[in-house]
Amino acid sequence: MTPTAPVRVKICGLTREADMEAAAEAGAAYGGLVFFPRSPRHVEIPRARDLALAAPVGLAKVGLMVDPEDTLLDDILAQVPLDMIQLHGRETPERVAEVRARTGLPVMKAVGVAGPEDVARIGSYARVADQVLVDAKAPKDAALPGGNGLAFDWRLVAGARIAVPWMLAGGLTPDNVAEAVAMTGAAQVDVSSGVESAPGLKDPDRIRAFVTAAQTASPPRL
Repeated sequence: MTPTAPVRVKICGLTREADMEAAAEAGAAYGGLVFFPRSPRHVEIPRARDLALAAPVGLAKVGLMVDPEDTLLDDILAQVPLDMIQLHGRETPERVAEVRARTGLPVMKAVGVAGPEDVARIGSYARVADQVLVDAKAPKDAALPGGNGLAFDWRLVAGARIAVPWMLAGGLTPDNVAEAVAMTGAAQVDVSSGVESAPGLKDPDRIRAFVTAAQTASPPRL
């Protein structure tokens, strides 16, 4: 039997060079930069450029954007060396395809999940995106589309068959990520608030604990 590859981890909402270093040293595969002014993890373009240039080799740099217009996409990519774009707004499958074609970068589309009807929407994005991030659907009155520290019923995606690589997000912490991986079979997980000491400030000990817990989780019994 072929050994199961370690779970790939994304640490999102990085705002300091030390956080980039901590993510890479812990074994994370992705580091996320947030371009959304209402988020406490938002970084201005010049600051994002500094962070991206400081990222250790091997840490894929993901730019999170919410319904970005073409001018914003162009401004960011002209200055920040990103490896992937994460769309975390109300983008349609058609818009996802447009962004992918315009930028020439892989695109990850976030899909908020609260019930089976949301899971059914994943397929339309899997046809146009390179990856799908399955997140907890934000409450209607939420100021942020993600990063709210909320989880959803993981049973909704247990053993999910999605046509592209997918990532589990929403309320994950060092204490529950192993259970989430064991229940869903997720090969990739994303965390932001779950490894913070304060909004936007990552805790290196929690990052290490999260990555270790994710990568040593038992796969589901299918």
